Amino acid sequence: MKYLGSKNRIAKHILPIMLEHRKENSCWVEPFVGGANMIDKVEGWRIGSDLNEYVIALLNEMTKPNFEAPKISEEKYNEIKLNQSKYPKWVVGYAGTQLSFGSTWFGSYRRDKQGKRDYCLEARNNVNKQAKNLIGASFKNFEYLQLPIPNNSIIYCDPPYNTKATKGKYKDDFNHTEFWQWCREKSNNGHIVFVSEYNAPKDFKCIWEKEINQRMNNNADTSKTTEKLFMYCG
Repeated sequence: MKYLGSKNRIAKHILPIMLEHRKENSCWVEPFVGGANMIDKVEGWRIGSDLNEYVIALLNEMTKPNFEAPKISEEKYNEIKLNQSKYPKWVVGYAGTQLSFGSTWFGSYRRDKQGKRDYCLEARNNVNKQAKNLIGASFKNFEYLQLPIPNNSIIYCDPPYNTKATKGKYKDDFNHTEFWQWCREKSNNGHIVFVSEYNAPKDFKCIWEKEINQRMNNNADTSKTTEKLFMYCG
């Protein structure tokens, strides 16, 4: 799915590194699953969690064998935006993320002013294709601190990055100090914890990094950032 902060472009690089540490019958856990663009490439026992109940409802709907993404016009999109309680949560989640410009929650309806692209059809095709890879996964609506995690899991975290760009975009300011301490505790409890971020405390080792082009303001301009993957080294 289209989603803010998606790691879809780097999944092929970091997944093999993390999966090397996975033991037989261990669970793959993502406390910040977002658009599920990492977990959809993992096999076996999988749990994804997120604070956005509408996105979680959508992901759980996508795990059903006969799932089909809906056709939603701009008029219908605006109706859903103004009357979210009247629609199934998964439909709200789909409209609010997949049909919104820049994947910003109900920002504005995605459209091509030049008439060359059908964003609604593209969204449906992308989500329908991804859904086949989510069958068997379990999605839960928890804050990461409250998420029940099976013993000896692989935990992959893609939290809100600690940058000026993320400030003010979340309902509550994300407590990064508390998060890193939680990672330490989970590691000490027998889990293997990986974190995507730009920077980390000194007791976390950078095990992978790559310079990535990022679009600026949804236009042709780009900037470069260095994505990194960290692992707690104690």
